[in-house]
Amino acid sequence: MRARFRLGLARVLCAVVLLGAAPLLAMAAPYAAMVIDARTGDVLHSRNADTRLHPASLTKMMTLYVVFEAVEAGEIGLDDEIRISAHAASEPPSKLGLRAGSTIKLRYLIRAAAVKSANDAATALGEAVSGSEDAFARRMTRTAEALGMTRTSFRNAHGLTQNGHLSTARDMTTLGRRLFFDFPAYYNLFSRRTTSAGIKEVANTNRRLLSAYRGADGIKTGFTHAAGYNLVASAERGSERIIATVFGGTSTAARNARVAELLDMGFQRAPTHAAIRRPPPVDYRGTGAIASARPTGPLARSPRPMARPGPDLGPVLTEIVADEVASAVSRGRASPSTAALVPSGERPAARPASQPSEDPVADAVAASTAAVLREIVHRPDTDMPRAWAIAVGEHHTEHQAERTLLKLALTDVEALEEGRRAVVRRSTGWEARFVGLTRADAERACRRIRARGGECAPVEG
Repeated sequence: MRARFRLGLARVLCAVVLLGAAPLLAMAAPYAAMVIDARTGDVLHSRNADTRLHPASLTKMMTLYVVFEAVEAGEIGLDDEIRISAHAASEPPSKLGLRAGSTIKLRYLIRAAAVKSANDAATALGEAVSGSEDAFARRMTRTAEALGMTRTSFRNAHGLTQNGHLSTARDMTTLGRRLFFDFPAYYNLFSRRTTSAGIKEVANTNRRLLSAYRGADGIKTGFTHAAGYNLVASAERGSERIIATVFGGTSTAARNARVAELLDMGFQRAPTHAAIRRPPPVDYRGTGAIASARPTGPLARSPRPMARPGPDLGPVLTEIVADEVASAVSRGRASPSTAALVPSGERPAARPASQPSEDPVADAVAASTAAVLREIVHRPDTDMPRAWAIAVGEHHTEHQAERTLLKLALTDVEALEEGRRAVVRRSTGWEARFVGLTRADAERACRRIRARGGECAPVEG
């Protein structure tokens, strides 16, 4: 009797242990990958590419695709004020922090969903376009069908895990290519490191890869426990553009490193020159999705993302010009009244060299300002706070040094986000450096790198 009781108790305990471990086992998300030549759509590498998996926030690529279509079709406007529902405001993080009953322009919801991957913004977008998130999810699925994403079904606008909300590496790669070709005017959103989302400035969830991988300009990250760490990434070098997709990464750093390897593989395998094969017009017949009025003619070349504005150098230029004018006055080359031409805090108007003014001093100031500006743009100023660097080792070849920098840039050493990679030629080899850091960032980065057993030394100048 006791033996049977012990055996039964053992079975119960085993069942409890196994049931308790089930959620942990489910966290080991399956791996899948896809690499294509974006110019032609040719597959350069695939692994489990047709396995239906949880897409996580890669979902927001389709959310945005449908919203872009709705804007182009005149269903909704970028400056329309969208009222936030309690349902949208209650979405879990990542989120923008929208409050129920508040209003915000559609363009800011788009930015928050694309850059920060905000779940509340994604839900608000779906409700604004289709009236409810369920109706919007059905439209997303119909659009996926029209795009040839044959193994994808959506249940929500944000990508949090839900029964039946599934996609594949192949389908998400197809969607990434479609975003690039079908909406080039919006594509620059995915490469912004930061952007204003109306109520706050938001940072890109993909900024580490964007900063670390040469030519990277998008597209979208995703993470849930069921999905693992997902990413669809695009990069352009010369005339070549590669899109790589990873499902099931084990960490942000591991996923980014794998995507970098896949992009490298893509650039190695893709031909230098290839005729662009634009995706065919979307066939909405039988799907109920709404077609937008996008151009369907052939492209002369692969469209580039729209350029982002650079830093505001107005205050710097004002100070430079004021100094130049003061110097001219002190040397008797201009009258004191000339200084009134450069009031404090205002940007001086630039004058083309082909249009000389009546004041030779002003022309001299403009020429001197242009020369100083070239120095600001092309040469780091050692007097500025970001005049520090870190040296992370010497290597026999330039390629080895570059690879070391790339691997470090893809880690979670946060201080490296503002730094630029540089390889310096030495008599003994090639030194790998991150430059453009503050002293505090340089010292903090070195502490983290040394703690991992790496080599690192802060360097001033």
